[in-house]
Amino acid sequence: MPQSLSNVLVHIVFSTKERHPFLAGRALRMAMHKHLAAVSTELRCPVIKVGGVEDHVHLLARQAHTVTLAGWVRELKRTSSLWVKERPEGPNVFQWQAEYGAFSVSQSQSAAVERYIARQEAHHRSVSFQQEFRTLLERHQIAYGERYLWD
Repeated sequence: MPQSLSNVLVHIVFSTKERHPFLAGRALRMAMHKHLAAVSTELRCPVIKVGGVEDHVHLLARQAHTVTLAGWVRELKRTSSLWVKERPEGPNVFQWQAEYGAFSVSQSQSAAVERYIARQEAHHRSVSFQQEFRTLLERHQIAYGERYLWD
């Protein structure tokens, strides 16, 4: 029987618009993470770990061979924006930044990325989102223009 098989792990990172702390409430943030995992799973991109803090999220997931990276992230942002605006405690002006970062992860590094995502709250006591994102870009040898990173 013919079949397409893949194991493409992707670490996706995106921020709220202008890093506004829309997800400052822990309950709302945890609900957002759960929602993002559910949407990703519906797209056949099972989530391994979701985390983040008040102004951004991290997802480690297995990309389906039937979905593009851009389409996947677009759907995550679109549905979660609508979802959070409908919640009583959700900000009705909620927005994600226009862009995102996506980084390939080898199976052998999956556990390390999971731990990194799980420790986001502690990590961001001393490191800003901007510092973290620049470090990820540099580690993955992605050239970037500083003025285009932040919206």
